[in-house]
Amino acid sequence: MTNMQTTSNILMIRPVNFGFNEQTADSNAFQNRDAEQQDAQTKALHEFDSFVKILRDAGVNVIVVDDTPQPHTPDSIFPNNWVSFHDDGTMYLYPMQAENRRLERREDILRDLQDNFKVAHVNDLSRYELEDKFLEGTGSMVLDRENKIAYACISPRTNEDVLQAFSEQSGYKTVLFHAFDQNGKAIYHTNVLMAMGSKYVVICLDTITNDDELEQVIDAFSSTGKEIIPISFEQMNHFAGNMLEIQNKDGESLLVMSKSAWDSLDNEQKELLSSYSKPVYADINTIETLGGGSARCMMAEVHLPALK
Repeated sequence: MTNMQTTSNILMIRPVNFGFNEQTADSNAFQNRDAEQQDAQTKALHEFDSFVKILRDAGVNVIVVDDTPQPHTPDSIFPNNWVSFHDDGTMYLYPMQAENRRLERREDILRDLQDNFKVAHVNDLSRYELEDKFLEGTGSMVLDRENKIAYACISPRTNEDVLQAFSEQSGYKTVLFHAFDQNGKAIYHTNVLMAMGSKYVVICLDTITNDDELEQVIDAFSSTGKEIIPISFEQMNHFAGNMLEIQNKDGESLLVMSKSAWDSLDNEQKELLSSYSKPVYADINTIETLGGGSARCMMAEVHLPALK
C-alpha cells in the first residue's frame, strides 16, 4: 500500500558538531540562545539516536548519514531544508539564507541514494542565493503531494520568485500567505505553523492575520477534503505544527512529532489525530531549543521510486 502523501523512506543526518547557529538566529524566533549549550553535541546525538530507534521500531526505513566534522554545519540535522525528493524521480536543491547552511548540500548523499532509488532529474534552485533569494525546501513549503499544492508563508527565507520557479518546474500550485507569531514577528518557516496529512491538516490559523489570505488557505483545504485541526500559539511554540505524516513498511499511517508537541495537545486533539494516524513521538528537547527546529525538520522524505 502506498499513499502519495507519505513514504516509509526517511533520510536523516546524524550530527557531528551540533549547536546554536548564530547565522540563523535573527529570523528564527524558535531558537533559544540562553538554552543550556554545554554538552549540546552529546545530548543532541543521544536524542537523535533515540529518535531513529523509535522510528525504526515503528517500521520506518530510516537512512542515516553521518555529518562530517568539516565544514562546520551546526544545522545539518535539518536536511529537509536543502533537498526534497519526489515520486517522479526528481530531486530539488534549494537556496539557503545562512551561508553555513549552504555547506549542508552534499553530492555524496545524493549519489549514495542512487544505489537504491531512481533519480531522473536534479533541479538546482540554489543559484538564487546569488540574488539573495531563498526557499528552504519543505521548511519554506508544506506540500500537499497528492493534490500538488505548495503552501508557503512569505518570510526572509521564503521568496516568491523562487516559489514561482519551483511551481513552474514541479507543476505545483502555490498558496501564499503571510504569517506572524504572537509578538508580530514573521514566522520563518511554514512547517512550524502547519503540518499536512493525507486526510487532515494541523495548523495555527491565528498566525494568518489577513482575512483574505486566511480564507484562501481554508478554501484550499476544503477543496481537497482536509479536516482542519487547529492549534494555538502556545501549542505551535511547543512545535505542534512541526509534525510529519509518514508510513511504515506495512502502509500504516504514522504521525511523527516531538514529545513536547504531543504533550502540548489536549485530549480531544490527541484523539482526533489518533483516529487518522498512529502518534509517534520522541524527546528532542536539546535539538528543539538550540536548533529552533523539531521532528519534521529532521526528516527528509525520500519519495523517489525504488530500484527493483
